Amino acid sequence: MSDFTAKDVAVLRKATGAGMMDAKRALTESGGDAERAADLLREKGLAAARKRSDRATDEGTIGHYLHMQADRPVIGVLVELASETDFVAKSDAFQEAARDIAMHVAAYRPLWVTRDEVPVDALEKEEKLIAAQARNEGKPEKVVEKIIEGRIGSFYEDNVLYDQTFVNKDKFDGTVGQMVEQMVSQMGENIGVRRFVRVGIGETE
Repeated sequence: MSDFTAKDVAVLRKATGAGMMDAKRALTESGGDAERAADLLREKGLAAARKRSDRATDEGTIGHYLHMQADRPVIGVLVELASETDFVAKSDAFQEAARDIAMHVAAYRPLWVTRDEVPVDALEKEEKLIAAQARNEGKPEKVVEKIIEGRIGSFYEDNVLYDQTFVNKDKFDGTVGQMVEQMVSQMGENIGVRRFVRVGIGETE
């Protein structure tokens, strides 16, 4: 049993600007003590990460990755990782992150960067498929809506870059979105994936 509620998480996020998962971890570590949790977030440099999200990102770099097979490239990826300043964009850590994200895109084949980019018609189609599947499984109509809410998360994890667990857990154990949030906290700038392109030989969209 946790010593805090979803409301406690929301209050901590509003007070510190930290991400949801970071706020949850801090409350878990502090045993539900909100004041101590806020201190933990500040100590880890995670507080106020979200508050930087409205700053312009006019700099950045292009991360790239080629997956080789039989001595020839079969998958190629380009990722635009944006930052506020050229100073951060040129740093080794930033350049490495862009390459790592490109490698992730090659492996996991996301379709969109964030949930906001998912077209309404694609989301509606998925919800209808989930509902039809639930009904075919004999689920009562009164719980179909809850099933949709639960299973739509899997759709995001399969198709949205920021919702996917990062491919290399040895480097970062969390989602790509959480990894980007950590970069924001550590580098003190608004950072984000702006777009990506993935091309695979013989693959069709």
